[in-house]
Amino acid sequence: MNTLSYKTVSANKDTVNKEWVIIDAEGTPLGRLATFVASSLRGKHKTNFTPHVDCGDNVIVINAEKVSLSGNKWSDKEYVRYTGYPGGQKFTTASEMMKKNPISMVENAVRGMLPKNRLGKAIFKNLHVYAGASHPHEAQKPRKIEL
Repeated sequence: MNTLSYKTVSANKDTVNKEWVIIDAEGTPLGRLATFVASSLRGKHKTNFTPHVDCGDNVIVINAEKVSLSGNKWSDKEYVRYTGYPGGQKFTTASEMMKKNPISMVENAVRGMLPKNRLGKAIFKNLHVYAGASHPHEAQKPRKIEL
């Protein structure tokens, strides 16, 4: 076997080819959607994946208000936030979160699957979530992906 033909390719921000993709979240379970989106944002599906470089795609998620949860998660799943004051821990159920802001539900699920460092914050900026079916990114000619 000729080992000289195997070269390790390490991408950098100049050699990365980023695409725009659009994903319809209608009827998709939240966890399955979030894992696919996080993997696409990170770029793990590409052959030149490099862990310390933002080599993922720009992802547009539409119909965020039509995402689904299984079982009793609409009433049992709780989102916790802290105001910063003593006794300021606030709890919100998934159904209340969906009524108030369906975009944040998808964003929280994806953010939890990204790295917790500067690169994770930079990658998260490539995510665009919209509650309805319309989005302002037609000029980028996004490629539609089916889950």
